[in-house]
Amino acid sequence: MADDDPKFGGLSTGLAIVLNGKNSREGSGKAHLVASCNGFTEQSVERAIEHIFNLPYKKIKAPTCPVDSAYIRSVIRNEFLWQNMVELNIPVARERDGVSIGNDGSQSGYVKLDESSIFGDIQIVKHPFVVETHASFSSVRANTCVWRGKWMYEVTLETSGVQQLGWATAACLFTDHMGVWDSDESYLYDGKRVRKWNKETEPYGQPWAAGDVIGCCIDMDSGEILFYRNGISLGVAFGGIRKMVPGLGYYPVISLSQGERSELNFGGIPFAYPIKGYLPIQSPPSSLDLASGLIDCFRRLLQMWRPVNAEIDTVETIIKLKRFESIEDLFSPISHAICEEFCSILSLRNGSAEYIGRGLFCSFFMETFRSHPPHDYSTLDRIIDSFIKFPESRMLFEHLLGALSAACKTSSLVLTECPYSGSYNYLAVACHILRRNDLMMLWWKSSDFEFMLEGFLSRKSPNEHDLRCLIPSVWWPGSCEDSSSEHSMLLTTAALSDAVNKIEEKQRELCHLVMQFVPPVTPPQFPGSVFRTFLQNILLKNRGADRNVPPPGVSSNSVLVSLFSVVLHFLSEGFDIYGWNKRSGPESRAHLGLLHRGGEQCFPASLFLKNDPHRVDISRIGGSYSHLSKCYPVVSDQQDEMIRWEEGFMDDEETRFTHLSRQKPCCCSSYDSDTLQKCKDHMKFSSKGPHGSGSSVPERSTRVPRECSSSNLSEEIVEKPSTSHHTVSDFSFRPMQQIRILQTENTLPSAILNEEELLDAMLLLYHLGLAPKFKQVSSVMYRYSSSISLLEETDQHIREGIYGDKVKRLKEARRVYREEVMDCVRHSAWYRLSLFSHWKQRGMYATCMWIVHLLLVASKLDSVFIYIPEYYLETLVDLFHVLRKTDPPFVAASVFIKRGLASFVTFVVTHFNDPRISSAELKDQLLQSIAVLLQYKEFLAAFECNKAAKLQMPKALLSAFDNGSWIPVTIILLRLWKGSGFNFPKNGESSSSSILFQKLLVEACTSDDQLFSTFVNRLFNTLSWAMTEFSISVREMQENYKLLDVQQRKCSVIFDLSCNLARVLEFCTRDIPQAFVSGSDMNLRRLAEVIIFVLNHLIRSVDPEFLDLSLRRPEKVNSGMILAPLAGIILNLLDASQVENDEHRNDIVSTFASMDCTDIILIGFQYLLEYNSVGFNKGDDDSIVKLRKLEQFLNLLISQSELEKSIHGVDERETDDGICCICYTNPATARITPCRHVSCYGCISRHLLNCQRCFFCNATVLDISQEGI
Repeated sequence: MADDDPKFGGLSTGLAIVLNGKNSREGSGKAHLVASCNGFTEQSVERAIEHIFNLPYKKIKAPTCPVDSAYIRSVIRNEFLWQNMVELNIPVARERDGVSIGNDGSQSGYVKLDESSIFGDIQIVKHPFVVETHASFSSVRANTCVWRGKWMYEVTLETSGVQQLGWATAACLFTDHMGVWDSDESYLYDGKRVRKWNKETEPYGQPWAAGDVIGCCIDMDSGEILFYRNGISLGVAFGGIRKMVPGLGYYPVISLSQGERSELNFGGIPFAYPIKGYLPIQSPPSSLDLASGLIDCFRRLLQMWRPVNAEIDTVETIIKLKRFESIEDLFSPISHAICEEFCSILSLRNGSAEYIGRGLFCSFFMETFRSHPPHDYSTLDRIIDSFIKFPESRMLFEHLLGALSAACKTSSLVLTECPYSGSYNYLAVACHILRRNDLMMLWWKSSDFEFMLEGFLSRKSPNEHDLRCLIPSVWWPGSCEDSSSEHSMLLTTAALSDAVNKIEEKQRELCHLVMQFVPPVTPPQFPGSVFRTFLQNILLKNRGADRNVPPPGVSSNSVLVSLFSVVLHFLSEGFDIYGWNKRSGPESRAHLGLLHRGGEQCFPASLFLKNDPHRVDISRIGGSYSHLSKCYPVVSDQQDEMIRWEEGFMDDEETRFTHLSRQKPCCCSSYDSDTLQKCKDHMKFSSKGPHGSGSSVPERSTRVPRECSSSNLSEEIVEKPSTSHHTVSDFSFRPMQQIRILQTENTLPSAILNEEELLDAMLLLYHLGLAPKFKQVSSVMYRYSSSISLLEETDQHIREGIYGDKVKRLKEARRVYREEVMDCVRHSAWYRLSLFSHWKQRGMYATCMWIVHLLLVASKLDSVFIYIPEYYLETLVDLFHVLRKTDPPFVAASVFIKRGLASFVTFVVTHFNDPRISSAELKDQLLQSIAVLLQYKEFLAAFECNKAAKLQMPKALLSAFDNGSWIPVTIILLRLWKGSGFNFPKNGESSSSSILFQKLLVEACTSDDQLFSTFVNRLFNTLSWAMTEFSISVREMQENYKLLDVQQRKCSVIFDLSCNLARVLEFCTRDIPQAFVSGSDMNLRRLAEVIIFVLNHLIRSVDPEFLDLSLRRPEKVNSGMILAPLAGIILNLLDASQVENDEHRNDIVSTFASMDCTDIILIGFQYLLEYNSVGFNKGDDDSIVKLRKLEQFLNLLISQSELEKSIHGVDERETDDGICCICYTNPATARITPCRHVSCYGCISRHLLNCQRCFFCNATVLDISQEGI
């Protein structure tokens, strides 16, 4: 073999051919490798070492001693360090002109925040630079300025609200009167408002999202300031900035609004997105080059030990030719020496461990792992085994886990990298590392354990701009896009869905590892104790996260969502830690999760009765815990009780759907296989427009429809005082069998985290994290519905050419509407694939079943029921409606309630008026649920089949009609009676009225006179109040000559409510006419007064043209809507008076004539008869007959009024001693005891309905006597 052969560079011919054929692209490193393989003697050892340490050929002589770690370390010190011109123990001086780092005497040369510059209340959440503000606006700058060169720092956004990042001089002051953005000495970027600030403001950049990394760059040489978002330039923000002199330059500066949180990195750790040409303000540690060189040596050693890619297949060839026979023997001493030298750097260089661990070491691990399969776990194990032997490596691994956790917060999904995108690779590496008990122990002992675990559970959510990149092609039913867009969107959402599923799988794996970990402490702990502590601390930390303005310090919403998904999967799909599940259910079902196990269920009462720290401020069903503990103290024995019941105990045998019965519930049955198949289609059911047909139930715009939500009026309408208290009713409708309260069986230590405790935590996580997220989903759906309607209307105008002179403006409007629709479709697709995977829907459905059964059982135990946290009810209701509205539907609407959730109907109808529930808002949610469901025929049928609904709901509805609940009760009554009033509009309804419940309501009214009397009185008062508010609102707009959007909306809402109340009154006169036309005339007189009151406000107080203008709506609406039910009331009374043969029948015409308001009635109903634009006068025989009856009534009323005026003319000589001084119409025949004031019986009786004190002197009324006075 000719070592000096110039043609082959010292190689034998055969090897040269192999290498030339396969590795022509290899660099100098591979040349060393080849040079070291030219013999079969011990010379190959030296050549291998030369290759590993990148030394010149034949630099190392044949060893005269065994090749152990000491020998290799001598090679490192004597040859490798000299070759790389690095001196051990002597830091390399780094002279960096152009930057001035402040020195406070503690750590010279370290960039820090200048505490003297802080304005407001900035708190350091985690050292050194995770900051959060607790004031309305706070500002701070660093202690370092730059005046020459190109510099940068990074800001990782923990939240995405109003923050301003950039540079400012020392002349920029932070005061109450001037913020950092108000100065011409500052240059800032605000991604929330997408603007740049320098005294004045201009649009700039892109909207940012939580998890974004913003690079703030300044180029003093060219006088420019630039910003980068996740490594992508946003362009030059400011040019021509002022040149500075040494010591006087530009400081990094940040301002945050209340509750905002960010992490600043001046270079103390490697940048996430370093920008070429820009230096970090904080210089990297001097040992970085040496550490990097050693990592390169380790990398070459691994390549020789086990080639990891196609580029080094030459090595495999050489191994086959037996050139590296001793590499396995060499691996141990070489790796030991490299790691020993590497760790010595960490111990000798203060502060270098974090920089190297989070940068170089982390990159080494990720490169070895590979971003796409097959992942190289075996090589990772080799690396870990090599480093873990040295105590100094402990902090290295701790910083590695910190880097992996931080990367999970900032990693975005990239479509071309799916499904191994986002945080998947970082989670996979972390899970593999933490399978080792010693490293799990190291992580658990870290002070940042929970902080890092939160990071692993974080998931960066894309904003509107990001979604346009992730989902470039958009299609929706009825769109003009071609089929390729539909196919492209289908593929895109499928890929993204796979990526999200893989990330969630790794998050579950990580949490399972934490659950299995048993810390070696005294007293001994059990599996799950560490996870329980983390879970409780998360819940404690995030109290108030569901508020509109969350308090400072709460976790990212993605953490709560991910943790909810983890726990839901454990409880739904099943998991096992040291045989947990073997204690429950038949052996064959032990592998199933709690939610799907079926059979006998149990729940510890202690979870309700205890006041754990994370639930101190959480309201209970019966009120606050402190109040309940005083009024209803918990007995010690109660906390040991276990509530048990049998699944499906509320249902009859033929209607029972349980996990163990032949008929399975929706979450476990194969019913509607077509629906399940459609669920796999990630796009075709996206947010249906008017032409879509994805859901079997036409949907409203919000989670609980806006038309029955009184909360929409909370800021606009002050509700009138309550007129009475709730009627307490019996809340049981059948014996609750198979319910037992037993002492807890001590089969497992109470210290073990049990599934019921996980369920309790999961519901609170839903309340804090998922409920706000689903509100966003509802908002997107509402935007989509509005935008697509506007888009279709604009398209129609363009096609018809109605506005020929405005085509350009119409096309521009169409472009805006189309962009809005596309953004909504993208958001809907993202929410669907990230929140509504099929297993999650299964789990949420089973959760609803589980919780409603638990609540029904607990409701029989007053001492337990009042202690249940309110979020149990809120989560139940919210989950139910979220599942009901999923698109594509989870199951068909016809079986959604029937096959598993019939008990939900039982619960809502028996508890919406439960006096034990102290929160009016909770009761209102239950009422709203009923109102929502009754608008659909599929769900109405479930109510009509439910025994509790038929037995209790009618009376409970009438009792609940009070100032706090009258809006949803009115809507419920309206939907039960809809379509049966005078010219009642039926368009847009998807179901018919319920004849069954109409009969039940009539029976409830006729069987309980007191209940009906109270209800009618409240109805009269509420309608009068509503019309008064409406009249005042319209008059205010009329006087100000302004039609503000808020005022118009308020008028529209109040008018709707008034029309609904009038309709309910119409139904009462139709189905219960005897209450008005027979017996006492008090109800009839009040009815006449209310009609006249409404007409007076509608006609005389408001200009009709201005009135119709104020009722701005998408559909055609006008004042005739409220006149129709008033006409129906009179027609009902006239019909009843012809049927009734009672000698005490009241004269309807005389009663109205006695009001002396004939002109108001005449004008009002003449207005109705002549108003045709709404379409009331349809021309059919029935309508003509009714309108003729109204005309006859008006004629009789005019005649009767003229007759009474002629008979009862005003005689000024008469005295008024015997006339009621309240109405000045009827004789005063009633005397009040004990004050002896007199009035007519009708007036005083009406007054006593609302107040039990004398009208004249406020004395308590004991009795009313009728006599001739």
